[in-house]
Amino acid sequence: MLALLATAGLHFILPVDLRLGPAWLMVAIVAVLLIPTVIAHRVGRRQLNRVLSHTVLAIVTASMVWSLALLIRRLPSHSDSPQVLLRAAVTLWIANVLIFASWYWRLDAGGPNARDQRKAHANGAFLFPQMVLSGQEWRVWRPGFVDYLFLAFNTSTAFSPTDVPVLTRWAKLMMMVQALISLTTVAIVAARAVNVL
Repeated sequence: MLALLATAGLHFILPVDLRLGPAWLMVAIVAVLLIPTVIAHRVGRRQLNRVLSHTVLAIVTASMVWSLALLIRRLPSHSDSPQVLLRAAVTLWIANVLIFASWYWRLDAGGPNARDQRKAHANGAFLFPQMVLSGQEWRVWRPGFVDYLFLAFNTSTAFSPTDVPVLTRWAKLMMMVQALISLTTVAIVAARAVNVL
């Protein structure tokens, strides 16, 4: 929830021309959708919780991609100052990390509800280092949000997984999309802004 609210809050930092509506709109949409998502989780309506959480993630993802597309479209016109380009690039890069960390956390091994029902994280889309260690304490280990945040951060920084191999096709495709967004943001937008400086 905090990652999604933080991502929505990043709209206040984005330049006005790159937002999908007013800055408060994304925060309002996320907040309005998170309330029934949390209620569905509390009352045990797992399927409704899953649908609502995927919906809010899809909206935030579409908003980020839309802002990036607007930024790329504005590059040839040289209408934005280098400071604005850098601020937009950093904001979109952080949003990319938070959004994909949320997707990985939400989708891996059936999502957090399914992972919580198992004693250990034995089969998922990602092979975390803890899953191959021997010892009693690692047999009951399960990844938390920070593990997926670290994975998303590494993917956006190195444009590839580092210490976490990817095992499933859907995860490979998602990591390719995340790396492409990050590469576009860093290599094109940030490089252009630094070049103008």
